[in-house]
Amino acid sequence: MRIVFLTGIWPPDVGGPATHGPDFARFLRDRGHDVVVVTMADAEPTDRPVPVKTVARALPFPLRYPLVALRAAQLGRGADVLYATGTYAAAAAASSLARRPLVVKLVSDPAYERAWRLGLFRGSLEEFQGAGGSKLTALRRLRTLALRRSRRVVVPSRYLAAIAARWGLAEERIEVLVNPAPPPREVEPEPLEPDSFVFVGRLTAQKALGVALAAVAEVPAARLLIVGDGPEREPLEREAARLGLGERVRFLGAVSRDRTLALVAGATASVLSSAWENLPHAAVEALSVGVPVVSTAVGGVPEVVRDGENGLLVPPGDPAALAAAMRRLLDDPPLRARLAAAAGPSVTKLGRDVIYGRLEEIVTGAGR
Repeated sequence: MRIVFLTGIWPPDVGGPATHGPDFARFLRDRGHDVVVVTMADAEPTDRPVPVKTVARALPFPLRYPLVALRAAQLGRGADVLYATGTYAAAAAASSLARRPLVVKLVSDPAYERAWRLGLFRGSLEEFQGAGGSKLTALRRLRTLALRRSRRVVVPSRYLAAIAARWGLAEERIEVLVNPAPPPREVEPEPLEPDSFVFVGRLTAQKALGVALAAVAEVPAARLLIVGDGPEREPLEREAARLGLGERVRFLGAVSRDRTLALVAGATASVLSSAWENLPHAAVEALSVGVPVVSTAVGGVPEVVRDGENGLLVPPGDPAALAAAMRRLLDDPPLRARLAAAAGPSVTKLGRDVIYGRLEEIVTGAGR
């Protein structure tokens, strides 16, 4: 089947969608499908399992976004189906222009994230759904209008499925499909200094890494490796310096996926301080290599990270609570060992072939 794959980020970008994109494209290719990707980029793609067409992110948004839609529509006329993990409005426009069905993998509320970036709203994701104001209402309407073009909407958590159902999307079109764990394999842990925690992801406001830095400041024995890049890096580096964290916090930038997994495997735990989430790839990947997760109990995270079983959960926006959880792991080796032993088995049912096989069925089924 011929598939046009739209996504907002692609390696060398970092983040969940940038991990999912090449991995699922490779899976589809190996299953005999003809796949072409349309994405936005600051640099040349570093992973090309299939042809990747880019639109320069440096272009002004009013020009860049229509170009994504037009490029996808041109390719879509010769395809059977469009699949999008971002750029949802552009994907809907391309689907309409090409007269081809669209399947969407929804990883967040795009209206909420845009409102946050524009400084229009600072409440929770749940509060945003009913917040007043003409601008917020317009953003929500545009989001829902784009998503209604989709024949199927795939979400990684029951949490997001329940929210999406409130937007007026037909519930029978929504399917929960958790992000897959990496294929079973031996990961050689990278030697790290004792009592090291690792964060993996894009450095954005959503990840609330200022909370993690404040927590590390309260736990003198703890060290934090930050793997990834993004718009919040410079402010976070300044905050780490202000807190006097010195060598206890290291910003590694974007690294290869193999090294990322090796770094996580060598850590005491993976840490997520997010203000809001759906269900981050980083949590599933950490568990898959046998490392517990210390995370805020937001979004769909508690559907995979179970407090006291394979990780520890704390309230969002609470550095003291996060520090207490980190300290608890460092001070209680039997607890640490028990959580680590349960981590890998907790995600064995989330194998790549099973999850991607079902996603393939959804995408190709829409194109028939």
